[in-house]
This record gives sequence, structure tokens and C-alpha cells, in this order.
Amino acid sequence: MIRADLDRYLGQILKQAPELSDIHMTVGRPVLAEEHGTLREVALKPDPGPLVPWQVEMLACAMLGQDPRLYRDLIQSGSCDLSYELRNRARFRVNVFIQQGSVAVVMRKLATSIPTLASLGLPGIFTHMARETYGLILVTGATGSGKSTSLAALVNAINASRPVHILTLEDPVEFVHPHQAGLVNQRELGRDFDAFASGLRAALRQAPKVILVGEIRDRETLSIALEASETGHLVLGTLHTSDAAQTINRIIGMFELHEERLIRGRFAESLKFVVSQRLVPKVGGGRVAALEILQNTIRIRELIMQGEEGENTFSSVLEQGVTYGMQTFDQHLSQLYAQGVIAEDMALLQGSDKAHLGQMIDRIKSERGEKVTDIDDLELDLDYENRRL
Repeated sequence: MIRADLDRYLGQILKQAPELSDIHMTVGRPVLAEEHGTLREVALKPDPGPLVPWQVEMLACAMLGQDPRLYRDLIQSGSCDLSYELRNRARFRVNVFIQQGSVAVVMRKLATSIPTLASLGLPGIFTHMARETYGLILVTGATGSGKSTSLAALVNAINASRPVHILTLEDPVEFVHPHQAGLVNQRELGRDFDAFASGLRAALRQAPKVILVGEIRDRETLSIALEASETGHLVLGTLHTSDAAQTINRIIGMFELHEERLIRGRFAESLKFVVSQRLVPKVGGGRVAALEILQNTIRIRELIMQGEEGENTFSSVLEQGVTYGMQTFDQHLSQLYAQGVIAEDMALLQGSDKAHLGQMIDRIKSERGEKVTDIDDLELDLDYENRRL
């Protein structure tokens, strides 16, 4: 298969599923498009039917082209990452991988326009993040939770308002930022640098004021990111963690036990914000990001230094830190439910403390005059004592 054939297939898929997030190609199933978290088949002409191994291999080869690095990564590690562009239509982040001895492909559709804080509906505290001049800001969540999109909006806000050098290290480059007030240089893993640690180490010699690290994967990368944040750089990075507390514990856990006290101190001084994200299906279709936001206040710094104990937890501090712009997942989910954006079952499915979230939702329902229980026709038995006698 040549690239022109692949592009025709992609054009047909985009026409049938214009709001897709991902395209899946795997042996034994037809080509699948994922829209709003749900997979569905797409009709293609000519119809390849359920894909067989050689068809997926041909589709993958059309994307890999003649880049020997990609083939080497696929053979040696079992997967490779690349970007692919359907001219004037769409850009994709592609992962080609081996499963059960056959090739499979997942294509994540990338936005063609740079998102803004306003267009994503992000809270006002993101504007304060864009004004930070040094330190560490982490955006966390599962794969596909919108971390890259939120970071792109944050970089765009900095780029639009501050005349500084912004350097990004990405795998691959997802949003291409034009130069505005700032200067933006974007480097892609495998093409422009060989590993996040080496790319970040080189970045310190490239005079940036803001550094975006596409993913903090290991201790070495984290150590250099901390060093950069301690030496006057603003470092933005992502981690695959589920919430703010897990993010902090994961970072501390990357180091040896005898280093714990030192890393707690360094991290407590460098950290500015942690934003964790979960995408939740909306009422009527689409998805919305539920956010947990931590800002490094005095109480948070003490928790990082000393650890959680009893009821003194990150979650409790976040819940009480609304005046600082902080919030837990459960607080934001209850707000989205109150606004009619998400349904009760979806809120509870994504909640961290489902019992506590259930109480918050019951309170909202009570204020609306809605039922909070399925038990009906309860009456006080006034004759109970008489019958006992």
C-alpha cells in the first residue's frame, strides 16, 4: 500500500466520524473509529473487511515510510511512535506495536488549531500558572485524558503574553506553536533527541526560560527537571498518575530510601502546581475534563516534607483550599453534576471517594427538591407501644 491509498482511507474515516479521537487497526477486526470513548466500525471502499496480518503491516509501512529508526524501534522494543499528517485535513500521533505476533496501529487525532485556556474552559488559576517564572508544574492523568491539550493551552498563554524562549521536548510534537510574544522551539523524540533525559540536559544549555517535558518517565529525567526548576526555569511536565496525592508519592518513590529526606525538601521548594485530569462523558454526547488542582501552599509544603498522617491528607487540604483555587476530583464532579453537564452515574464512576461524592450529590438533589432515596411510603407507627402491651 502506498501513502496515497492510506490517505484515501483516512479521508473516508474522517468523513464518517468527524469527531473521532482515535483510529484502531488490528488483526481480526475491521478498522474502528473511537468517538467520545466508544468504538464503532467504519465503512471503507474498497472494503478490507476484518483485517488480516499483511493488511495491517501494509498500513503501518505506509506510515513508517523509509525511516530506519522507526523500524529498529519496532523490532527491538515492540513499538514505535511517530506523527502522521493528512495534508490540509488532520494530524495524528501514531503508535505501531506488536500484539500476539501481529502488527497493530493506533492513531490519535490531534487538534489542528492551538487550544486556549478559554476555549477549553479551564479555571482561572491556569492564568496564574502562565505567570509563574520558575518551578515545576505537573499535569497528570491516564493516557487520553487530555494532558497534552491542557499543556498546549498553557504554553500558548505563556507564548502570547511573555517574550521568553520556550523549548518543548515531545513524543511526538502534537501542537505546532507559532512564534508570538515568545520564541518557541519544539523538539521531537527520536528525530531531534534520543531520550528525554539527554534532551532535557541539553535544554539547559539552550537558554530557555520555559521547558516542556512531554513525559517524565524515570528518575534521571525527574532529577534534571528538578535541577532546571531550581535554577530559574519554569518546567512543565506530565506523569501517568491518577491524582495529586499519587503524583507526589510517585515522585518521592522514584528515589532511594536514604535520599527521601533530601528529595522531599527539594520537591517541596520546586513544586508550584499539580493538575490531574479525567475525561467524563457529558449529557448529550462529548466529554468534559474533571480536574483536581493542587497549589503548593504552606500546608501542602508541610505534607510533602512530613508525609500524610491520619486526617491530615492531601485530599483534605485540597478540599479546604478553595480560596487558593484548589479542588478535589469529587468537588469538581459534583459541580459538573449540579450544572447538568454530567449524569449522576458518570460522576460516581469517576469519583475518588464515592461515598463522600454520593453525599455531595444527595445534598444537591435535596436543594433541588429531588428524592435522595428509593424508599417510599415510610410512616411513623404511633400504635407500636400499644401493640406491645
